[in-house]
Amino acid sequence: MDYALSWPGGISMNLIVGLGNPGDKYANTRHNVGFRAIFSLAKAFGIKSTSFKLRAIIGKGLIANNKVILAQPQTFMNNSGEAVALLADYYNIPLDKILVIYDDLDLPTGKIRIKERGSAGGHKGLRSIIRTLGSEEIPRIRIGIDRPPEGVEVIDYVLGYFNQEEEELIEAAIKRTIAAVETILQDGFQTAMNKFN
Repeated sequence: MDYALSWPGGISMNLIVGLGNPGDKYANTRHNVGFRAIFSLAKAFGIKSTSFKLRAIIGKGLIANNKVILAQPQTFMNNSGEAVALLADYYNIPLDKILVIYDDLDLPTGKIRIKERGSAGGHKGLRSIIRTLGSEEIPRIRIGIDRPPEGVEVIDYVLGYFNQEEEELIEAAIKRTIAAVETILQDGFQTAMNKFN
């Protein structure tokens, strides 16, 4: 039994998942802003995300008096759904208690958008989650990274690094994401969308 991560049965939990690729070479790439958001959430709320379980690095704690599991799938981006499905099944977490945070090419760098449902919009990590869970009713926070400049391939762009100006925008976006997560858990999605979208 995983005593360090166990709580009494029957307690509702929220699963907050940041998407990215494992390994130092990907740590600060554009495609890993979801991982960065989870690191920042863990730091902001004193949650230790150091346990490896169900193909993810996870930690448990409280945000806005709500019990949460913070997770970083270690399956690589395109198979993120494998870890999310395992976690949701093991901890009996319904779809509306899952929140996915990930990078988005269709938003300007540093902008965030909250949605309760929708298609993957071309994001392969979210597509994997939707396919594995069998539903588009997956709440999410998108963090904009903008489109690549002309002549740059998408894969090279998302696996590349932010310049200094972009980095400042992303840091601000992650701070807004932390505040948005707290608002979602405390006041609900509609309030959060009105405030942050």
